[in-house]
Amino acid sequence: MRDENCIFCKIIAGEIPSRTIYEDQDFKVILDVNPASKGHALILPKEHCANIYEISTELLAKAATLAKKLASHMSDVLDCDGLNLLQNNGEVAGQTVFHFHMHLIPRYKGMKNDDLLVWTHEEFTAEEQDDICKKLKL
Repeated sequence: MRDENCIFCKIIAGEIPSRTIYEDQDFKVILDVNPASKGHALILPKEHCANIYEISTELLAKAATLAKKLASHMSDVLDCDGLNLLQNNGEVAGQTVFHFHMHLIPRYKGMKNDDLLVWTHEEFTAEEQDDICKKLKL
C-alpha cells in the first residue's frame, strides 16, 4: 500500500532521489537529508503505515532485526562511539513525516549534537508511580 502524498513513499518508488545504503523487498534504508550526525540513516518500510500503531507486528519485528544488523555494520564502518535508535509517533513526539520510520543515529565523542536526545526528568510521587504502574500492567 502506498500514500500518493507521502514523501517517503515517493522516495521508495524512486520518484525522489535518495542515497540508499540498503534495500530488500520490505525496506529501503537511506541517509537522512538533514543528518544529526555522520551516517544518520532512516529505515523505511516499503508498505505505508503512519506509525507504530499501524505497522504490523511482523513488519515491526523485521525492522528491529534490520536495525540491529545496520547498527553493527555502522559501528564497524564508521567507528562511532555509540548509536541512537529512535522512532517517533505523533507530532507531539517529534514525528514530522507520517510514514513509520526508524532513525539510526551514530554518536561520536565530542560531536556537535552532544545533547541530541537530552531531556529533563520529571518527578512523580511513589503513589503516582504506583498508579501509573497499575494502569500500564498487561
